Amino acid sequence: MHHGGVRLPDSPRHVGVLLAAGAGRRYGKPKVLVEGWLEIATGALRDGGCTDVVLVLGAADVAAPAGVTAVTAPLWYQGLSESVRAGLAEADRLRADDAVLHVIDTPDVGADVVARVLGRVTGSGLARAYFGDRPGHPVVIARRHWPDVLARISGDQGAGSYLRGRHDVEIVDCSDLAGGQDVDEPG
Repeated sequence: MHHGGVRLPDSPRHVGVLLAAGAGRRYGKPKVLVEGWLEIATGALRDGGCTDVVLVLGAADVAAPAGVTAVTAPLWYQGLSESVRAGLAEADRLRADDAVLHVIDTPDVGADVVARVLGRVTGSGLARAYFGDRPGHPVVIARRHWPDVLARISGDQGAGSYLRGRHDVEIVDCSDLAGGQDVDEPG
């Protein structure tokens, strides 16, 4: 995959897509503004095996960490689906083989979780972190699934609406590495 920071020509191009456009109403502010979370999430994607990392913004505008590409979901207020659309569009522009979707508000998910999920992608091109019996992030989606994902998502329904009901999603238990719970309120 990587050798000394150099991408080998035959290795897949994994693009991490950090969904961070929301207003964080329950939290009281956009979660991308919570101290440390942006660095934790982008670091998890980069250090977990992503070739590139895309930060999807909306409600708040922040400087992207070094080496991270920031894009804005123009209709972010219409829900998670708009962030996924913007992130996959940028992953497409970066010629990704797959997208590794991750969310800003799971600060205990680190590079070890991302690496485990990426390492378990099979021929289906679909893998998802699970924490016990609860699905979570990251989610890996191969390029060939993107048109169907985009056709199925709307409002606050992200890629989960596509993944539910499929029998070829690799379930990757990561409960020994993290809790994976979304933090919706401060404290």
